[in-house]
Amino acid sequence: MEENSVNTQDIATDSNKLDTESEINGQSEKKIEENGPEENEPGEENATKGEQADDQNNLEDDVEALAQELNKIIVHPPTVEPVPQETFDPTEFPASYKDNLPKEKLILQYCDNFCRQYVHLYRDRKPLFVNPINECGVEKFICTTLRPTQLPFKELYNWEGAADFVADYLSFEPLEPPYELPPRLISPATVINRQKGNCFEYNTLLVSLLIAAGYDAYVVSGYASRETCLADESRGVCPLLKKKEEAKQEEKKMIIKKYSVKPPRDLTSKFILKQERRKVAEQEAEEEKRRVDEELKQLEREKPAPDPLLGLRVHSWVLVLAGKREVPESFFIEPFTGLSHELNSESYHGIESLWNNFNYWVNMQDCSEGVKDLSYDLGDCTVWEYMFPGVDKQLLIPESEDDLLDMEDEEEKVVNVEKHLDMPPSWVEPLRLSQRDYEMRCPKGIKTKLYKRSKLEKFAPYLRKDGLVSKLSVYDNRELTDLILTKEYYSHRQDKLHTRVHNQRTGWITEYFNPGRARCLKEHQYRAGNPGPENDRTMVFYNEARVDGLMKRVETPNEMTEDYTDRDDFLYYKHVQLGKRSKKFGPQDGNQVNLRPIEKMVLKFHRNKSQPANNDIAEMVFLVSEDKIQITYHTEDSRIASSTREFVKPPNWDEKGAILAWANEMHQTFQVDPDAGPGKQLDLYMTLVNLLKAEETAREKFRESEEEVVEILDERTNEESVSELEISVYDTDRNEKAKKHRREVEHQKEAEKMRKQEMEIDYLAPFLAQIGDPEKITRMQAYKLKEDCLADLKQRLIDKANLIQARFEKETQELQKKQAWYQQNQVSMQKDDEEEYLNYCSEAMFRIHILEMRLNRHKESAPEKYMMLDKKLRQDPRLAEFL
Repeated sequence: MEENSVNTQDIATDSNKLDTESEINGQSEKKIEENGPEENEPGEENATKGEQADDQNNLEDDVEALAQELNKIIVHPPTVEPVPQETFDPTEFPASYKDNLPKEKLILQYCDNFCRQYVHLYRDRKPLFVNPINECGVEKFICTTLRPTQLPFKELYNWEGAADFVADYLSFEPLEPPYELPPRLISPATVINRQKGNCFEYNTLLVSLLIAAGYDAYVVSGYASRETCLADESRGVCPLLKKKEEAKQEEKKMIIKKYSVKPPRDLTSKFILKQERRKVAEQEAEEEKRRVDEELKQLEREKPAPDPLLGLRVHSWVLVLAGKREVPESFFIEPFTGLSHELNSESYHGIESLWNNFNYWVNMQDCSEGVKDLSYDLGDCTVWEYMFPGVDKQLLIPESEDDLLDMEDEEEKVVNVEKHLDMPPSWVEPLRLSQRDYEMRCPKGIKTKLYKRSKLEKFAPYLRKDGLVSKLSVYDNRELTDLILTKEYYSHRQDKLHTRVHNQRTGWITEYFNPGRARCLKEHQYRAGNPGPENDRTMVFYNEARVDGLMKRVETPNEMTEDYTDRDDFLYYKHVQLGKRSKKFGPQDGNQVNLRPIEKMVLKFHRNKSQPANNDIAEMVFLVSEDKIQITYHTEDSRIASSTREFVKPPNWDEKGAILAWANEMHQTFQVDPDAGPGKQLDLYMTLVNLLKAEETAREKFRESEEEVVEILDERTNEESVSELEISVYDTDRNEKAKKHRREVEHQKEAEKMRKQEMEIDYLAPFLAQIGDPEKITRMQAYKLKEDCLADLKQRLIDKANLIQARFEKETQELQKKQAWYQQNQVSMQKDDEEEYLNYCSEAMFRIHILEMRLNRHKESAPEKYMMLDKKLRQDPRLAEFL
C-alpha cells in the first residue's frame, strides 16, 4: 500500500509538471500570435525564421548531449539481504511439531476465513498474528502454542517471580524489521532450551507459567515505544533504587496536665516570627522553583531523539486481568524487564489483539490516544471481537425462571456449535527445567542491565567464589563514569554476609549479615581507608542471641559507646573515653601490651521498680583520671530533681587486700528529700567499696570489648581471604561430601551384589567332592547324590526346628520360674519390683509369641523347601538324564 501511494504521488507530480509545461508553451504561442508576422516587416520575418531554425538545431544538440550524460549514470537498486534465521533439525522434535491433526486443520481453515473477513472489513489495519509457522516450518494456531505448565519451583508460583525469572533467563532478540510481525513463533519448550527469543516468544513462555499458576493472563499484540521494544532502560530508575512511600506518622500531641507547672511566658515578638517565617518560606519557594527548573532542563537534555517509527513498532506484552488469584486490579507485565505497568501506561501505543490458550480476541476500540482509555471487558462484543464463541467471558444472570429456561436452551445451542470448534490440545511438549539451569538464571550465568545513572550486574549462585549474586553501581552522570555508590548482594556465604554497601564519596563501607554468626554480628560499618581496630566503626548485633544483650557498639579512636537491652542489671548504656598511649623508651617487653588509658566511664541504668527511686542508681560516672566517682539516682514521680553523690577515691584504692582509709571529705551528697540524712558512715563506706568493684568490672568488660573487636576484625579478614560458600546436603551436584557418600553407597551395593553372587554356591559341590568330582556321573551316583542332598536339607530343617523349640521351652521355663518367685514374694514386694516383674512378663510373652510364630512358619515352609530342592535336582542338567 505504501509503495502504491508513493507511485501515485510521483504520477501526480509528473502530471502537474506536464500541465505547467503546456501552460508555458501556450503562453509563448499566445505571445507569438500577438506579435505575429502581420506586425513585422518582410525582412524581419525571414531573419526570425532563420534564428528559430538555429535555435531548434542547438536545442536538439543539447538534448542529445544531455541524454549521453544521463546514460553514463548507472543506478544500482538496493539489495535487501534476508535476516538469517536459526534452523532446527525436524528429527529432534515429536510428530506434533511436524504435522497437524484433523482438528488443527479445521481450526486453521476457520482462522483463514476469519482473517479474510477481517482484511475485507478493515483494510487500513495490519494483518492479525494468528497462525505463524513453528520451528519445523509447520503452520500452527497461535493459541495452541501456549502450554500451561507448573514447574517445581516455589518462586514461579507468583507473577513477580515468574516475570523476573523469564526476564533474566532469556536473552533479548529484537524484531526485524521492527514494524512487522515475526514470520515464525518458536514453542516455549524450545525457547527454554535455547534461552533466547523475541517479545512474542518471551510472552508465550511467561503466559504459560502464569496460566498454570492460576492467573487470568493473556498475550497482547500491539505497538509500543522505541525504548520498550528495544529493552532500553537507560532512562528508567533501577527497581532496587525505588523507595517505598513512607507512611506519615502523626505527631503526638502533648497532654497538658491540670496541675503541671506552667511554662514561662513567651515574650518573643510574633511580628518578628511572622517575618522570619515568611522569609524562610520565600527562600524555600525559590529553592523549590530552582530545583524544578533544573529538573526540567535535565529532562529536556535527556529527552530521547524523535522516533521516525513512532506508533508503528510492533511489540508484545502480557495482560493480567483482575479476579483470579485475588488480583485486585488488572495490569500489564513487560516481559523484557519483568516489571508491572498500569493500564494507562504511556509505553504502549495500541493493541491489535490478545489471546490465551482458549480463545483469540481482536480489539475494536480506537487507540489514537494510546491504551489509557481502553476497556478490557472481553465479554463485550462491541469492543472485543472474539474468534470462537464461548461462555467463559459472557456470563448472564437470569432474572426469572423463563430466562433461566431460555439460558439453558442457549447453552445447549452453544454446546452444539462449539462441539466442532473447541480448541485442540497444545502441540508443544511439556516445559522442563532442571535445578541447575534454574539456578544459573541468566545465559552463561551473567547479565548486565543499564539504568538511569546506574548499572545492575546479576550472577548465578555459586558462579563466583565470593558468592556475589548481584551488584548495583550508582553514578552521578549518565555516562556512568563518576561512581557514587556500590551495593553488592551475596548468598550462600559461610560468614552469613548478604549485603555490602560502599559509599565512594564518604569512604564508608557497611556490611549486613544474616543470623548465625558466632558473635551475632548483624551490621558492620567502617571506613575503607582504616579497616583496622581503634578507628571509626559501628557494629550492630543480634541482641536476642547474645548473653550480655549488646545491641550496638560505636567506636572512635578515643571513645567507645555500647547500647544494651533486656539485662538483669538494667544497664542500657556504656560510654568509655580514652586517652593517648604513653610512649615507652627502652627495650620492648613482648608480654606487656601498651593499652590505651581510660579517662572516663559512664554507665546508665533503667528504673528498677523493686527499689525506691532515691536508692536506684540511674547513672554512674567513673572519672578515672581525677580519681572520682559520681552517682545520679532516678527521679521520684513527685520530684523534679534527682539525688546525687560524689566519692573521692582513697589513696590506697588500687592496693589488693588493703583496708581503705575513710574521711568525711571523701564524700559529697545532694538529697532531694530534706528530711533524709546524709547516711551512716558504714553504709557510705560499703557503697564506695561496691563502686570500686563496679569500676573494676566495667574496666574488665571494656577490655573484653576491645579484644572482641580485634577478634571480629581478624575473623572478617580471614573470611574475606577464604570466602567459602555453604552447600546444602541436598545439593548432590555441588556437595562433595554427598557425592563421596553416594559413591560409597553405590560401591557397597556393588560389593554386596558380588558377594551374593559368590555365595550362590553349587548345592551339589560338597557331595561331588565326596566322590572325587568325576567328569561323568553314573546312574547310581546320580541317585546317591540326590538322596544325600535331600537328606542333608531334611536334617538342617529338623535341626532348625529343634533349635527354635529349645529356645521356646527355655523362655517358657524362665517365665514359669519368675511367676513362682512372684507368688512367694507377692506380699512383701514393693511397687518398683512389681512394675519390673510386669515388664519382664510382657517382654517374655512377646519373645515366646515370636518364637511360636517362627516355629509355625518354619513347619509350613519346610515341606515347600524340600519339594523345591527335589524339583531343582530333577531339573539339574547333570542329573536330569538319570532321574
